[in-house]
Amino acid sequence: MPGVVSARKVGVAAAVAALAIDQASKLWLLRVFDLPERQPVRLAPVLDLVLAWNRGISYSLFWAEGEGGRWLLVGATLAATALLGAWLWRAHSPLIGLALGLLIGGALGNVVDRVAYGAVADFVYFHVGNFRWYIFNGADCAIVVGVALLLVELIWPRTVVRAHKMP
Repeated sequence: MPGVVSARKVGVAAAVAALAIDQASKLWLLRVFDLPERQPVRLAPVLDLVLAWNRGISYSLFWAEGEGGRWLLVGATLAATALLGAWLWRAHSPLIGLALGLLIGGALGNVVDRVAYGAVADFVYFHVGNFRWYIFNGADCAIVVGVALLLVELIWPRTVVRAHKMP
């Protein structure tokens, strides 16, 4: 089936790109730019670079102290990634392939950090007035976009979108 191959190719390409961009940005900020020594770095009135080591998952949930917790999170993330990979293998829509690839690449980017550093390197800090967002990284962005694309497909499936296209 050509649609399956297309969705798989899109998904694999998205996963590789998300993982590569995430890890390249982290390596550059940690090793070349030396963010730990130069922080905070103001990029805009609402955006800073600040290094934070996240031992949990999104919003620092499931904080993992010690080696056991760290490896439990690695294992859980790899299991979830395997399930997403199985879903990608059966996907027929390039949009679903893209979404799953971004989720896989983002998850693997954070797994690499946990294995290499014991925690995930987060560095983008968004704030407006008294509003402070959590500190995040490229992998987190890929995951959020992947979830958003899955929601788009859920709310507006391709058949509905196709049926409402203008002639």
